[in-house]
This record gives sequence, structure tokens and C-alpha cells, in this order.
Amino acid sequence: METVNTTKRLGHLRELMKAKNVDLYIVPSEDSHQSEYIAPCDGRREFISGFSGSAGCAVVTADKAALATDGRYFNQAQKQLDSNWTLLKQGMQDVLTWQEWTAEESKGGKTVGVDPTLITAPDARKLAEKIKKHGGVNLVAVDGNLVDQVWGMTRPARPREEVKVLGVEYAGKKFGEKLEDLRKELEKKQRAGFVVGMLDEIAWLFNLRGNDIPYNPVFFSYAIVTPTKATLYVDSSKVTDSVRSHLDGAVELQPYEAIMGDVEALAQSVFGGEASVDVASDESVATKFLISTKTSWALSKQLGGEDRVEEVKSPIADAKAIKNDTELAGMRACHVRDGAALIEYFAWLEEELLVKSSSVDEVEGADKLEHIRSKHDRFVGLSFDTISSTGANAAVIHYKPERGNCAIIDAKAVYLCDSGAQYLDGTTDTTRTLHFGEPTAMERKAYTLVLKGNMALDKAVFPKGTSGFALDALARQFLWEEGLDYRHGTGHGNVHEGPIGVGSRIQYAEVALAAGNVLSDEPGYYEDGSFGIRIESETLNNSLLGKSSPLKALFADMVLTREAKTTHQFGEKPYLSFEHVTMVPMCRALIDEDLLTVGERKWLDSYHAEVREKTRGFFEKDERSLKWLERETCPI
Repeated sequence: METVNTTKRLGHLRELMKAKNVDLYIVPSEDSHQSEYIAPCDGRREFISGFSGSAGCAVVTADKAALATDGRYFNQAQKQLDSNWTLLKQGMQDVLTWQEWTAEESKGGKTVGVDPTLITAPDARKLAEKIKKHGGVNLVAVDGNLVDQVWGMTRPARPREEVKVLGVEYAGKKFGEKLEDLRKELEKKQRAGFVVGMLDEIAWLFNLRGNDIPYNPVFFSYAIVTPTKATLYVDSSKVTDSVRSHLDGAVELQPYEAIMGDVEALAQSVFGGEASVDVASDESVATKFLISTKTSWALSKQLGGEDRVEEVKSPIADAKAIKNDTELAGMRACHVRDGAALIEYFAWLEEELLVKSSSVDEVEGADKLEHIRSKHDRFVGLSFDTISSTGANAAVIHYKPERGNCAIIDAKAVYLCDSGAQYLDGTTDTTRTLHFGEPTAMERKAYTLVLKGNMALDKAVFPKGTSGFALDALARQFLWEEGLDYRHGTGHGNVHEGPIGVGSRIQYAEVALAAGNVLSDEPGYYEDGSFGIRIESETLNNSLLGKSSPLKALFADMVLTREAKTTHQFGEKPYLSFEHVTMVPMCRALIDEDLLTVGERKWLDSYHAEVREKTRGFFEKDERSLKWLERETCPI
């Protein structure tokens, strides 16, 4: 991770700010669709700051520059930011949020600017209030992104990858049925339509997939759904004959760039263009538009602003987060194949390091794992950059090894591998921490405390209506008892799928877990400059009913949420539990068995027996992997 000299870039940006009469300029990480992961052409915050982490926000004034990011990236940011920048460590005591820092800097009548396509309408509104309270003039929308102008001709081109159809054999539900479900929501709320800006929601809604953002099967697009019409805004060069046939006249296609003009025209047709319309009247309320709370300020403004829209948690996101039976079956199946790939990789790596004494660097390890995965059925590609990290690098929570500038994997140090893949039938995200030599007592203790937290969450049974916020302490309790903790969430939706999660973020308290959710279960511990531990599995959320009730669904390590069988059913509420779907052994060398209870030993033996049973068939002609699997999964 190299430091980038940003002096010239900041100088040019400040000249543009002055020309626009802007005293502060905000550079978010997200693109126009509020994507967490972005295409290279949208990496504005990285370009202007030099910081390449996936989360953060940059704010530039006439003589200062601040970069805010969370605990996953503190180490990385300190290495990548040059002397022009101040690092705001979000979540640390007495450290201002970037919004607070911006408001403070706006004192004395300063104007704050932002590209309105890169900030949500609710966030823009809250920030404007903060700025005014602190004596700033206002938050203004600056058309034409200023960082893009600094970037100039060296900015990467926008991707133009073909869109593909995802068959109903993988989606489990026809897109027409999904549109009807959305229209029922519009009818129930008496709304004129729903404007969709999130790329993953559009891909899911229409059963389409793309490749515009690395590791994410999405394509640049917008959509508008009304009670009688569905319109998809996408570059026509991406639309194949098979996509047109799939949509079969049920969806009108329009150019991607037409969205802003069409949204404004649609609003005019509904509201009549009369500024005097009383939007609080019953008639006007019935013709408001629904938009997600993640919709850009620019789109909201085109629709007429907050008086003419209702901002809601996206009904598409909610529906997408509850997997149907086909999707759940696909998640289980792809995790078995993916588990087999990881087992083969770890067995190979161990032999290379210990038997052959080979020199394998972090990128070479990641490349080998990708090659092994690619041999498996229904493989499409990776789901994110593989975090292949040895020793002290494992303490950098979202470490990314760089080809030609990374460490050799040390057999005498902790090795953390966080990786995943996209398959036609599901997505995986698994972290395992290994040691190929003799770990220290602290490494074994830390690993075992993290493992106990992973098991505690996996085994949880809780009433329907419980949020991931309420469950977070289950995974942290054993670390807390030792005065230890970790600076990231405990669980997220499948490869960060919202709105669900397990953690201390307030949004996780606002959404209850439901049967059919897929979550990660990933506590960790990191000792700067020494080692890092993380165990991440995926789970399904299942519903547990009273004894006489049948088992209905699932949750698990990646976990699935399902209904659970309980002896009683207090308040006649169903109870939920988790079903683990990740099928990769824990590291025996790092487990301190003395710290495990009898119940935890039984859980671990049962889990390892399941991993062995489900994956051993892949190794009929692979003696090395089979031996490794049998050794790592033998009973304690």
C-alpha cells in the first residue's frame, strides 16, 4: 500500500471550488446508485485522497482536507494518506463524524457543495440542517462533478458489459410476479410509482445480471415502476436479443441518460406543474412517488423534492433479503462446492509451505484459490477481492495484497483468508484463519474466543421480531470478558446485502431478522502489527415453531434464518434460529480446547462431521485434500 502525493490534485480541485463559489466540497465513496462497491470510473474519493478502502468520505476546504473511515480501514488509511490529509477515525471517542467536521468548518457563512447524484436525499437534508446550525450558508448541489474534471482524460471509461438473463431455475420467481408484488405495495400505499436507483435491486427485480462493477453481477441502470408500466433505463448497447425476449414487451427500454428528464416529465404529468398544489391534501398524497431512503438527492429534486415523494425503506430490498426456496437451495449447494474449493486450497498451501518449502506470496495464494474455484460447477467469478494476508497484514481488516508488492506467506505466522465467489445459484463469503506452525498462546486464545462467539451466534434461538442489533453481544461476549473487541460489524447480508445485519449500527436495530434471510457470522480480533483473527461463515435464518409445528425454513456460518422448533411458544410467537451453510473446517492448531465447554465441543464435532460428509465426495481422486479434510475434522 503506497502513499499517493495528492498536492496537485487538491490544488486543481480548490481552483474549481473557487470558480463555483464553494468553500467546502464533499467527495463521497458511492456512485450515483449509492453502491458500496463501485466501478473504477466512480472511484473519485480514492483518486482525490489516495485511500483505496471501500468505505469513507473526503471533505476538502480551501486549506484543509479530511478523510473519514471506519475501524476496518484505520491502518490502511494511515499508510495511504499523505500529509495533506487528516484522518477522522469514525467511531472513536471524541472524534468528529465527517458531517460534524464539515459543519464545524462551514462556520462563518461558508458554502458547502456536493454532487447531488452522490448523496442521498435524507443525508443531504440532515447535513444542510447541521451546516445552518453551525453558521454555514447551506449545502448546495454542484452539477458536473468537480473531481471528474480534475481527473480529466485519465479517468477510466464507464463499463459497457452485456446484460444477461438469470433463469427462473436460479431466481425461483418470474420477474412479472415480482413486479406484481411491487405494484401491490404501490396500491396499498396509494402511490403513483416507485423510482428504483439501486443496481442490485434492479438486477433482482428483472432477473437480469451484468458485469459493470467488479465482483458484482449488476449493470448501470434505473427503473420506474407504476401501476400500469415498467421502464428500464439502460444503455441499449448492453441489451442483447435474449434480454429483449426475456422482457417480452412487459418492460419498456429507455436510454440510461434519459432518467432525469423522464422523472421530471413524469412528475409534471402527475402534479400538473402547479406550484400551488397542496401536496398535503388527500388527492396529492395519493399521487406521491415512493423512493428509497437511498435514492440520490438529484433524483428526489427532479421529482419535486420531499413534499412530493415518500421516502421509505425499499420494498424491493426487503423482498430480496428473504430468499425463496430455490434461492435457499442454491445457497446451500454453492457453499458446499465453495467449501470444497477452500479445503483443496488450504491443503495445497500447507504442502507448499511445509513439505516443499516453496515461496508463495499473498497474491499467488489468492490466484491459486481463484483457479481452484473456477473448476467448480456454475462458477461465474469472485464476489470480492480476496483478502490473502499473512502475519501483521492480517491485522489490517480489509487488507488487499498488491501484485509485486506483497508479503510471502509465512508458515510460522497467522494466515487469514477472506474470500468468496459468485455462482449461478448463489454467492459465498467465507473467512478462515489458519496457522501452519506453532501459534503463540495469545494467538490460540484470541482464536478460541472468536470461535466461541461464532458458535454462540450460530446456536442462537430468538423470538420473531428480534433485530441483529440485539444479537450482536452474543458474538462479542467472550472477547469482552477479556477486555477485547473488534471494530467491525458481526454480520451482514449476503456479501453486504441490505437492510439486515448483526452489529452495533443503529440501522440494524430498525430491521428485524426474518426466516429466509442469509447473513454472515464473523467476529474477529486484531492486534496491530502482529496478527489478525476472523472466522466468517454464512447462515440461513430459520423459524422455530412449537414442538407440534413443522420445520419451515433456515439460517447459519454464512447462515440462513429459519423457524425453529421450541418446547414452548410464548406469546404465540414463532422463534427463529440459524442454519450454517459454510462448509469449511475451523483450524485445529489454533483452538485452545481448555477454553471450550462440553456443549461447544459437541457443536464443533457435529459441524466438522457435517463438513466432512458434504465435501469428501469432491476428493475421491485427491488424496492430499482428503487427508487434510479428515485431519482437520476429526473429533476433539
